[in-house]
Amino acid sequence: MGDHYPDGVHHRLDDLEREFLDVEARLADPALLADQGRYGEVAKRYKELEAIVSRARQLRSAEEDLAAAREMYNEASAEDRDELRPEIDEAAERIERLDAEIKLLLLPRDPNDDKNVILEVRGAEGGEEANLFARDLFEMYRAYAARMGWQFEVLAASPSDMGGFSEVTCVVSGDGVWTRLKHEGGPHRVQRVPETESQGRIHTSSATVTVLPEAEEVDITIDPNDLQIDVYRSSGPGGQSVNTTDSAVRITHKPTGTVVAMQDEKSQIQNRAKALQVLRSRLLKLEQDRQSAELSDARRGQVGGGGRSEKIRTYNFKENRVTDHRIGLTLYKLDKILAGDLDVVVDALVADERSRQLQDDDATV
Repeated sequence: MGDHYPDGVHHRLDDLEREFLDVEARLADPALLADQGRYGEVAKRYKELEAIVSRARQLRSAEEDLAAAREMYNEASAEDRDELRPEIDEAAERIERLDAEIKLLLLPRDPNDDKNVILEVRGAEGGEEANLFARDLFEMYRAYAARMGWQFEVLAASPSDMGGFSEVTCVVSGDGVWTRLKHEGGPHRVQRVPETESQGRIHTSSATVTVLPEAEEVDITIDPNDLQIDVYRSSGPGGQSVNTTDSAVRITHKPTGTVVAMQDEKSQIQNRAKALQVLRSRLLKLEQDRQSAELSDARRGQVGGGGRSEKIRTYNFKENRVTDHRIGLTLYKLDKILAGDLDVVVDALVADERSRQLQDDDATV
């Protein structure tokens, strides 16, 4: 391919094309067809490679077209050159587009890209108004999940006295869930006149969002001896008992001090299963953060102290404004965003991440 790629990238594309041909041949192997689990893994790799290889082949063809058109242009009369110019421009544009697509596809994949998400929303600073805002965020994510065709299941919820949430935990499942929700983690700030305010004054409150990759049992091993499991009676807002049996479950992972409590199901077994589901995801995130030597920064970057001064995004009701402070994006469509029209924000965050990855990639080439 053309000179716009360093030799290292050329070799990498050649290696990927060889792997693609090998995977293509393996998919026709009857022995692989008999093993559906392994077949699914190989088919998934084939799809990943096909996206890169098909573009690499298109790029090679476009470069050949451009070289041929330029050669004809150099030998053509002035009159014929006018007809060849659009052909050269079109080939150059195809090369530029394919080049950008290949660079994106060659970026390292996030190891969590295929995972579902455990989403935790908590009221933080601002009392009952913070809990009401936590409910608004919960409804925003539920509406966004519906728009995207994702499954959205509430694992546990702690309603507050005025109908908000002091805490709510959900699992979101579907294609691209982690890629499109991972940037939501952090403190979210709201500026509005609370329902509890009689003087019409604008208050500032906050809620925190934590986004965790859902962990499978194969992702993380938990030693049963490391768990302290307590059972107790479920309680609702204000502490009143909502169950006459000890069905609520609290699991403490003693080595890390991580605590997960579940009480929404009537069955102790179901609450225990859900608590373990969330615990695995929290421990996977802790392990991933530890491996990247960014444990404290990564957790603090998402949850922070929940204070008003730490925020990733501000929702100003009076101005119908949403501002994402990480990328300097301001939109005057708060009503639509809270109704689940989050793509405009998510697309900008994903584009920013890819831009930074490309800059880092170019710096290391």
